[in-house]
Amino acid sequence: MNRRHFLRTGSAATGSAVLFPTIVPRTVLAADGSAPNSRIRMAIIGLGGISGGHTGSFAGNARTEIAVVCDVDRNRWAARKKTVNGAMAKRTGQKDFDGCETSSDYREVLARTDIDAVAVCTPDHWHVPICIAAAKAGKDIYCEKPLTLTITEGRRLVDTVKRYGRVLQVGSQQRSGRNFRFACELVRNGRIGELQSIETRIGTAPSGGDAAPSPVPDGFDYDFWLGRAPAAPYTKSRCHGTFRWVFDYSGGKMTDWGAHHNDIAQWGNGTELTGPVSVEGTGEFPSHGLFNVATEFRVEYTYANGVKLVCRNDGQNGIQFQGTEGWVFVSRGRLDANPKSLLQSVIGPEEIHLYESGDHRNNFLDCIFSRRDPIASAEIGHRSATVCHLGNIAMRTGRKLMWDPEAEQFVGDAQANRFLDRAPRDRYAL
Repeated sequence: MNRRHFLRTGSAATGSAVLFPTIVPRTVLAADGSAPNSRIRMAIIGLGGISGGHTGSFAGNARTEIAVVCDVDRNRWAARKKTVNGAMAKRTGQKDFDGCETSSDYREVLARTDIDAVAVCTPDHWHVPICIAAAKAGKDIYCEKPLTLTITEGRRLVDTVKRYGRVLQVGSQQRSGRNFRFACELVRNGRIGELQSIETRIGTAPSGGDAAPSPVPDGFDYDFWLGRAPAAPYTKSRCHGTFRWVFDYSGGKMTDWGAHHNDIAQWGNGTELTGPVSVEGTGEFPSHGLFNVATEFRVEYTYANGVKLVCRNDGQNGIQFQGTEGWVFVSRGRLDANPKSLLQSVIGPEEIHLYESGDHRNNFLDCIFSRRDPIASAEIGHRSATVCHLGNIAMRTGRKLMWDPEAEQFVGDAQANRFLDRAPRDRYAL
């Protein structure tokens, strides 16, 4: 009985999800990796700019095969299909390889029994609906950050992933960077003394955006692209690369760079499985145009351990941890500390060593085989996104809010709690 036959018959017979490895670990495969289920068949869902790196990486990985690329905009199919077929031609030696299929409907993709895993690279408002459907369909998931559009839907997703025993890796790839891990280990092991504060500097969002309606391009299923979001006339500024500047689909810089840097702040603070207990902030919002997320902002969070996190738009992009005996700064291009000797520090065998992943996508593949939690699991991704959503809610309400990270509710504030979720269009309800 092969793996896919077992999934179809075994899970149906028991009436529940299969909660143990569904792919044979590489350690029991033949040395040449030739076993029929040693390669993970994947689909890429959402073919915007961020999908390019994932498509090239997974298509070029000997452990994976991309069977289908999917997007509601048919104009995006050709480029991604060419990338996949080119990589497979190189791997197989078949000059005219043309095995990659295309689809405009993720539901058709998830219904396929030959797909083991998906990479979800859609706009943010589609992340959770597709991930929940994928988990229920028995697929493992690599989902771009931010994992969620709202806090409530994030908890639903985490619970679903657990219930169906799936692996979900969030695309918070900074966790797989050596400098980010080392900076957090320095902080967690007291190298800067007692941690007092953290700053995350994430940049300024643009204002503007053309709100004038225009014809929907041929080949683009715009209503499907809107999905759960409110009905709205098509304009180019609303879709694709600029969707993140509109609250209906994303959360601006707070959920863009904030999902990266606040994630590292939580890691260094040892709070990646919980969150702050209060939040307050101010922001400036555009007065005209389509874009409506905060452009300039300063948000302050307080944690139960007394640490304060300030997330702001100005300053050098990165994360700075301040302690009683020094500081550590880390970004994608810089690692610095005071005193400088911290940079040569060695984390001892009895000290805290954080999850080490040399490559974010390969960590996902490793975990598909081992069924271990990946470095950026669903729970971690949800908690990191929650920090970002809390910042946006504090700016929009304009007052200090008390947060219960266990109940995931604002304390004594019904108005703020209404921001925890959004009403979807009926046919797109979770």
